[in-house]
Amino acid sequence: MAAGGADPPALDRTGTRQTAETDKRRQILDGARSVFMSAGFDGASMGEIAKVAGVSKGTLYVYFDSKEALFEALTLEEKRGLAEALFQLDADDPDVRGVLTRLGRTYLVHMIRPDHVAIIRMVIGATEKFPRFGQAFYEAGPAQGVARLAAYLDRQVATGRMRRADTELAAKHFLHLCQAGLLTRLLFAAGSPVTEAEIGPRVSEAIRVFFAAYGPED
Repeated sequence: MAAGGADPPALDRTGTRQTAETDKRRQILDGARSVFMSAGFDGASMGEIAKVAGVSKGTLYVYFDSKEALFEALTLEEKRGLAEALFQLDADDPDVRGVLTRLGRTYLVHMIRPDHVAIIRMVIGATEKFPRFGQAFYEAGPAQGVARLAAYLDRQVATGRMRRADTELAAKHFLHLCQAGLLTRLLFAAGSPVTEAEIGPRVSEAIRVFFAAYGPED
């Protein structure tokens, strides 16, 4: 009996079950991430994923009916989470340079993470066989980021802090100015590893060029 003589509501039991299911799904995704990162998409197997995740193959198939479905869920979560973390922009902050500088730095810090680069490589590799992977990955990550940044820039145009422009294109320009070939270098493992010391100058130069094109008109 609960306090006051009433039975615990059914919602509590349902909530507990849903929490357990969410935890189990998280456990599977964490195991799958480890296997995909070490073996790649083609080299990974559902048996190995179940083993690393600490679940039975039967349990694994209850949550994901194929390796493809599991891979898609994992990569979408990665990009969606990144977009949520990076593109929380205060549209009313009058310090546009400050907002964009913080975004640029955070964007590059995440961009150079080895695990992030590895996931992009895996998606590119799997997209030839499963085109929907690339489409879904793009829509969940890059497209979401551009849309959020464009919405922020729309507000800056409306307040006169930026000149009138195609803000979707401007958002793409800013993000590409920040990484300016960096992602290509990382994907091909060309040159030395990227250091955080490179990030500040890159972002500063991106801001300079971006404002030369999109800054407020005199």
